[in-house]
Amino acid sequence: MKPEEGQEEPILEEKKNSFWDFFKFTIMAVVIVFLFRTWVAQPFIVSGSSMEPTFQNGNYLIVDEISYRFHGPEKGDVIIFRYPRDPSKFFIKRVAYLPGETVEINGEKRVLGENEYYVLGDNSPQSSDSRYWGTLNKDLVVGRAFLRLWPITKLDILPGSNY
Repeated sequence: MKPEEGQEEPILEEKKNSFWDFFKFTIMAVVIVFLFRTWVAQPFIVSGSSMEPTFQNGNYLIVDEISYRFHGPEKGDVIIFRYPRDPSKFFIKRVAYLPGETVEINGEKRVLGENEYYVLGDNSPQSSDSRYWGTLNKDLVVGRAFLRLWPITKLDILPGSNY
């Protein structure tokens, strides 16, 4: 059927609108994912055996990056942090001692500072932790293990929190 005189074919306009809508949707999705990954949560894959039996090599976790903006880590929390000797690397350990608590480091008793944590791996013989490189500053803490997605048979919210 031919359009009446003075009317244009609407197909070209619909294609332009469809492309523009798709483009806007894609940009919005990228921005939302970027903001979510930067400020709220991000994925983390466990590498190594320092947290066995709680976490195994290859476990896929989602890290909660927002909770510790309102309160600090608590004793027993499983945290992901930047390694103090090389901040480009990420480690996963359990909080053993909190700021203000007394811990024995290299045979000497020491009270942890306001922003210091003492962290240990669950698998002590295989763990590089505070026993070797000292205390962890709160500024290096990325977040806590919030969700284990893989392996699917061990799907868990706040994995390791009831250890």
